[in-house]
Amino acid sequence: MRFLTALLLFAPALAAVAQTVGQNQAPGAPQVMLTVQSQLVVEAVVVKDKQGNPIRGLTAKDFVVTEDGVAQSVRFCEHQDLAANAKLLPASTPKTEDVTIYNQLAREQIAPETMDKERYRNRRLIALYFDMVGMRPDDQMRALNAAVQFVRTQMTSVDLIALLRYEGSSVDILQDFTADRNRLLSILETMEVGEGQGFAETTDDASSADTGAAFGQDDSEFNIFNTDRQLSALETAAHMLGRVQEKKSLIYFAGGMRLNGIDNQAQLHATVDEAIRSGVVIWTVDARGLVAGAPLGDATQGSQGNAGMYTGAAALAVTSNFQLSQDTLYALAGDTGGKALLDSNDLDSGIVQAQDSVSDYYILGYYTTDSAKNGRFRRIKIALAGNETADLDYRQGYYADKEFSKFNATDKERQLEDALMLEDPITDLTIAMEIDYFQLNRAEYFVPIIVKIPGRELALAKRGGYEHTLIDFVGEVKDVVGGTTVQNVRDDVNIKLSDSTAAELAKRPIEYDTGFTLLPGKYMIKFLARDDETGRIGTYQTEFVIPNLNKEDKRIPISAVVLGSQRVQFNQALYDAAKAKDRTKDDAVNPLVSGGTKLIPSVTRVFSTTRQIYVYFQAYKQVPSPGNPPLFAFVSLYRGGAKAYETTPMAIAPSSASRLGTMPLSFSLGVNGLPPGEYDCQVTVLDPSTQKASFWRAPIVLVE
Repeated sequence: MRFLTALLLFAPALAAVAQTVGQNQAPGAPQVMLTVQSQLVVEAVVVKDKQGNPIRGLTAKDFVVTEDGVAQSVRFCEHQDLAANAKLLPASTPKTEDVTIYNQLAREQIAPETMDKERYRNRRLIALYFDMVGMRPDDQMRALNAAVQFVRTQMTSVDLIALLRYEGSSVDILQDFTADRNRLLSILETMEVGEGQGFAETTDDASSADTGAAFGQDDSEFNIFNTDRQLSALETAAHMLGRVQEKKSLIYFAGGMRLNGIDNQAQLHATVDEAIRSGVVIWTVDARGLVAGAPLGDATQGSQGNAGMYTGAAALAVTSNFQLSQDTLYALAGDTGGKALLDSNDLDSGIVQAQDSVSDYYILGYYTTDSAKNGRFRRIKIALAGNETADLDYRQGYYADKEFSKFNATDKERQLEDALMLEDPITDLTIAMEIDYFQLNRAEYFVPIIVKIPGRELALAKRGGYEHTLIDFVGEVKDVVGGTTVQNVRDDVNIKLSDSTAAELAKRPIEYDTGFTLLPGKYMIKFLARDDETGRIGTYQTEFVIPNLNKEDKRIPISAVVLGSQRVQFNQALYDAAKAKDRTKDDAVNPLVSGGTKLIPSVTRVFSTTRQIYVYFQAYKQVPSPGNPPLFAFVSLYRGGAKAYETTPMAIAPSSASRLGTMPLSFSLGVNGLPPGEYDCQVTVLDPSTQKASFWRAPIVLVE
């Protein structure tokens, strides 16, 4: 957009001012830093006259904008005229469309507009959102057919369509905004019906089926969480779309959504607030269509078997539950400026209504005069100068940003969730990580995760006068092939910052460990840590592979090799973890834990010559040999191609109590006689009975 160019032109002027200030300072005087902070507020405004016709040709001078009663200066005004360029595309049929199958690997973000390419100018942005959790398989089929029908017959030359899906674990962006109709059709027609396994809304009223089971947990308690998850996912989708400044329409396909009293109100308000803040109008479509329900329920549930069958209470409860499931859809649409399509089998007409509603609007931008980051609601009023009869439709206000010191618990959780979705890492904190794997059985592997944060960075909190600091951790493990989240972690550790602890932190890192149970495959882990006192965040992201050792027939199968120089007693930790009970379960299967101590892997693999180096790994012999012959293993250090150190070979026989024939191998290397420098550490495992071997090699550094 043009206002971005203006910002770039303004940047050199700031640099020149800063340079002049630095040159005019006296030698030895303290440095002066010029800091400029501004918050850009963007509004999409629909302007119509008395007859409902759009008013064109307006400029920034024609608009009067106030924020909490204070006049604001409109810096840019851009007219989006879609009606003049919109032309209905020729209808396509299955015989003429491209049959190419496009990659459906989920993306993490909607691409924003760049300065060199105004990809969204004079474009209508429509996002089709499929809530697979909230739809039964037949409802999913109707929703997908409606989307296909719209793309084939109603899509125009100004339309850009995005495809989003929620199936219970995350919001997947199947397709960013695009005008490629063939790509959209290919993705829609290859989406699997039944994904998410739409759950049935269960109740405990007169309409409930008599199952004959004993009294158990109230199903409504589970419905509270299901509804919150659906609303939270919708909030995430609105936040993703907020990266684009233009007006967006989100078509929400669902099979109804019922609130559970006041329990879901907080999440509903948060979802609506995020949609308004991001400029997203939600148009809800009830994928169930026109329903002719039986008075006492259909064949999908058993008979009620209570007195309500004879008093009419059961029939009334069935009708009330259905109406309540539509009330939430109506509220989502009404509160964000959209409409709800209910009790209609023509589902694609809901998309057409959203399409027709966005034809002509203005994008206004101003820099607010209120720089306070207090998170309060700021009310906006927009009018036309000299034209009081014009009808203006716009966002009535927004919530200001918050400083971290003013965050509540909910704000902090959302900050971590938002940071986890970002493509670009946040590097306020330095994070290092080591990922290992050990075979538990023929199918599963235990994967210990070791995270290290330099203690000197946390010591800043002590100098700031804090008595303790809380480190929040959040992470997820995704299957690279399927793109789905298979494991996640959310934990925090409380570190006491006494004088002695703060001095110790300056010399040693904070070490946090957790573990997952995974199947063989290729995974991607994204891990975040946040200092809860200062708000600084660090991100670590990498891909790793868990091999299938059952298929290893050329070499001796071995686990990951762990190098460390510390064995720590459990009672010597500098922090208390929130999930200590869960960690106890992990420690029970963690091979790095033995005899009340835990081997701490060296993530950086830098060792002191004054301390021993511990080497630990496991070898496996799943097919026992006659006589149970032992394996032989040893560790060598090489420098410049020459052997500098080698341990005595260790012989170990497979355990008869283990189906995997697990053989733990532990070495202790005394390197005090070696000169500092770079070395290659090699682990060698030999099996004389089968003439097989395994080698593992990695660089290490020795320091004094």
